[in-house]
Amino acid sequence: MRIISGTSKGKKLYQPKDLLTRPLKDLTKESIFNIITHSNKFTVSLEGANILDLFSGTGSFGLECLSRKSKHVTFIENYKKILPILKKNITTLNYEKNSKIIEIDIIDNLSIKLFQNQFDIIFLDPPYKEKKLLEILENIFQSNLLKNQGVIIIHRYKKEVDKFPVKFKIIEEKSYGISKIIFGNYT
Repeated sequence: MRIISGTSKGKKLYQPKDLLTRPLKDLTKESIFNIITHSNKFTVSLEGANILDLFSGTGSFGLECLSRKSKHVTFIENYKKILPILKKNITTLNYEKNSKIIEIDIIDNLSIKLFQNQFDIIFLDPPYKEKKLLEILENIFQSNLLKNQGVIIIHRYKKEVDKFPVKFKIIEEKSYGISKIIFGNYT
């Protein structure tokens, strides 16, 4: 696992030794960033963006955003075995000033009160077995966390059938191996 592009291009990221963490594969990550950069279906830009990385894990997505000149990334993670690795990756790449880690359970504690700003991009990479995606997306909407032109990116198991809030609009969906990526926003 590495940073694909930008100021930290080629730098390797520390990975967990346990099998409970499922890091975002480089090919999938590269595809996500190609869509963000080149899609004409939404207008969000990485440069100067404020990013919310939910279920951050090793921080692969958020760190890639910072390497590509995003302004700030808020990492949300509560798995105690992965937090030291996330912190080490941020420190190794010297992104401490552009990032913040919040150690909470996303499902029960996601609230606008945790944040000073809205986000241009919200990335969700929950465990494949997580069944509360609907509640998380409703909480994002109720808390008004996404900017008007912002985009939510969701990484899921490709055979998972999720329910989405009524106001959530899927813009694009792509499959890569055993996973799928869903791009959406609120109407």
